[in-house]
Amino acid sequence: MKFSMERAALLEALGHVQNVVERRNTIPILSNVLMSADNGVINFVATDLDIEISESTSADIAVSGDVTAPAHTLYDIARKLPDGSEVSLSVGSDGRLEVDAGRSHFVLPLLPAGDFPKMTADDFTHDFVLGAAELSRLIDKTKFAISTEETRYYLNGIYFHAIDGKLRCVATDGHRLALCEMKVPDGADGLPGVIIPRKTIAEVRRLIDGLSETIEISVSEAKIRFKVGSAVLTSKLIDGTFPDYDRVIPKGGDKKLVVDNGVFASAVDRVSTISAEKSRSIKLTLEGDNLTLAVNNPEHGNAREDLMVDYGAENLEIGFNAKYLLDVTTQIEARDIHFALSDPASPALVKDPEDDGALFVLMPLRV
Repeated sequence: MKFSMERAALLEALGHVQNVVERRNTIPILSNVLMSADNGVINFVATDLDIEISESTSADIAVSGDVTAPAHTLYDIARKLPDGSEVSLSVGSDGRLEVDAGRSHFVLPLLPAGDFPKMTADDFTHDFVLGAAELSRLIDKTKFAISTEETRYYLNGIYFHAIDGKLRCVATDGHRLALCEMKVPDGADGLPGVIIPRKTIAEVRRLIDGLSETIEISVSEAKIRFKVGSAVLTSKLIDGTFPDYDRVIPKGGDKKLVVDNGVFASAVDRVSTISAEKSRSIKLTLEGDNLTLAVNNPEHGNAREDLMVDYGAENLEIGFNAKYLLDVTTQIEARDIHFALSDPASPALVKDPEDDGALFVLMPLRV
């Protein structure tokens, strides 16, 4: 195999696929990227056996063929080469990959292309299209609440489903919940609930970052596929049952709190400076239109700050994890953040007045 291409095109293609490759692999071939050159097109493929990403780009191909080379090493070489340089890749007489650009020369080991695992294509039952901005919003408003607890594997992703004419994404770790929805696109009606893994979400978000084009999505019972320009990401889904999240969304919440989001976030950040690392608990005391944020840490002292708010209901004391509060404030686009509260033991419902399609639930802490 022998081909040459511009450094920027090589870097972009490798950048799209190499992130899926784990830094440490017990199976050597999984550390490599498969490069297939034919008919003026080179196709790059990388996989971790759960996710497969491929990217096609044009190249000047002298000799067709397939090889696999170390993904991260090849990416680092491309990244460090000068802008505008022409990169030539070829298999040498010793069976190793030779990479040449200007006066730079690299030789890399290869593994047989025939050993590279291919992800089987499923019979996808639903095909639909989303704008990159729409998909970014669905991901960004929910991904922060994905659980990292491996024992509850069914919470290690975003629950993606169609319900009541809406395409909805939900994530929860048992302490907080994030929900974001939009009008269901053509082809997604009746989409069964699927759980998209955390790593897949991160890779898709990286692929669509800054794009304005549309994304083609295909879903089956076991896999999901995203087509982003010339890149295709196929991923296994989490085989589990997502909990009945609707039960934990508060329906009462008669105590309404409205506070300037930026002022509130800054105050929470300041006061939580001395909170215990493990619980990060902060107490909110509401009396009339005054909100007191307080932290009492036996080891590091205490802190408090008063804020003017729009409240007016009966007095209330309730505790939350400060980090979780701050995570929610970053998702609010309006000037104000709206809380619906019931009592110290009930979850709080948080909404963005400028985004009816998103809501957040925070479980209280005992303080």
